[in-house]
Amino acid sequence: MTGQAMKDLLASTGAELLRLRKWPAFWIILGTWILLNLTFSYLFNYLAYSSGESSRMSNGLPKDALLQQMLPAAVPGVFTQGMAMFGGALMLILGALTIGSGYGWGTWKTVLTQGPSRVSAVAGAVVSLALVVIALVYVAFAADIGVASMIAVSQSQSLALPDFGQAVNGIITGAAILGMWTLAGALIGAIARGPALAVGLGLVWVLVVENLLRGVAAIFEPIRMITDHLPGTAAGSMAGAMRTVQGPATPGVLDILSRTESLIALTVYVAVFAAGTLWLVRRRDMA
Repeated sequence: MTGQAMKDLLASTGAELLRLRKWPAFWIILGTWILLNLTFSYLFNYLAYSSGESSRMSNGLPKDALLQQMLPAAVPGVFTQGMAMFGGALMLILGALTIGSGYGWGTWKTVLTQGPSRVSAVAGAVVSLALVVIALVYVAFAADIGVASMIAVSQSQSLALPDFGQAVNGIITGAAILGMWTLAGALIGAIARGPALAVGLGLVWVLVVENLLRGVAAIFEPIRMITDHLPGTAAGSMAGAMRTVQGPATPGVLDILSRTESLIALTVYVAVFAAGTLWLVRRRDMA
């Protein structure tokens, strides 16, 4: 990459980050995920623990196991469980809105006719989304550590933090899952040339289509090789590899692929989705 191309990429990334920061939908989506993460990981479990009742919202875990899941040491395995489906769906919406809205508002036409190059402009959007995902994962991890620490203090439990290796695994898992879904949304936004259709198609795929395909694979073996490597399967298996307790899994969390296989599949999907988005915007007429 030449020096001018690097400057164009940095300028495009900075401009895209500025646009996202000033966009209310951006903060609503990120805030919703943080709130859902804390609600399902800690609020419901704490209510179930303090009431002394084992319920479906705590996956039927006994009180001692439930408490251990709410302590700081368990954060890497806990905060990734909702990413495969619910967090992924929200980040897919963000990716679809980021790329798709540029068509609806006409901003892609303005940017790509005035400069920089199409590759730099779209790459800047992709890089900005990647940076947002990484920041979100760190913020979610820190928020979970904070809430778990308060629960530990209130219950006179250990404040021991997760070991470094487990923490790194959790952050990598979160970044891989959310990054894949975000770029999937970006690609759908480029295909649909608009945010509304892209969001609808993406949510139908995440919440309905993959589940139906996996159900069909259970009775029709020939398509299992395909369903075992779908984006949602890879994301769910990656989250499943972080589980530390037995019992009913969070919706979307699977154990079909190993951690290594899941990481490879997610890496491939990230590369394909990013390249596909760049190629589509670069090759298409903006008129």
